[in-house]
Parts: sequence; structure tokens; C-alpha cells
Amino acid sequence: MVPDKVETLSLVETVLSWDLNRGSLPEIDVSLKLVKEFTAYGRVLGGDLATVCRRLPADSDLRCGAQATLSEAARRFHMPPPGGSARGAAHRAQNLARLIQALLRGTGSAAPAAADEEAE
Repeated sequence: MVPDKVETLSLVETVLSWDLNRGSLPEIDVSLKLVKEFTAYGRVLGGDLATVCRRLPADSDLRCGAQATLSEAARRFHMPPPGGSARGAAHRAQNLARLIQALLRGTGSAAPAAADEEAE
């Protein structure tokens, strides 16, 4: 099951607030659960961005940026789960949280341009 957008964005903010260099780390089970949820939600976002991207001109700067984000997403979402380190799992969760933000930004930037292309 893929978490909803509001819930996921709240979790993204929580994960990005973790200070992995000081204080206590989140329990490894918590981080691994978030890695799984962010991966599922991120794959949905990647599909959305890919759909928008296909409607943009091939030479568009927005399309090039979106494709770079999609390429990074494909790489990260297919990595095996992090090992048994609490720091490693928390770090992966933070990286995926940042990637979700990038996918949302990419879709938000590219969608209006793609709509303009279709209107022409």
C-alpha cells in the first residue's frame, strides 16, 4: 500500500529534521519502514514525472532536468535495503526524502509547461 501524499510529506519533513551526527538515531525498524514507504511513494511520483516529461519537447531544459531526476530515482529506488546499521538506514531514509522532494518539484515545474505544449 502506498501512503497518501499528506502523510508522506509529513514523514519527509520529520526524516529531514533528524540530526544523524548528534543525538540518538531513530530505531532501525522505523528507518527501514520509512525507506520502504518512501520507495513505494517515490515510484508513483516517478511515474507521474515520466508522464509529464514525455509531453515536453526533447530539447526542453525542463525535460532534461526531469530526466536527470528520473534517472537518479530509478537508481535509488532499485537499491537493496540498507544493511543492519541504524545510521545507514536513517541516512537512506533521508536521501529518499530528498528525492521525493525533487520529484515533486520536477513535476510541479514541468506539468504547467507540458500543459502549455499540449495547448499549442
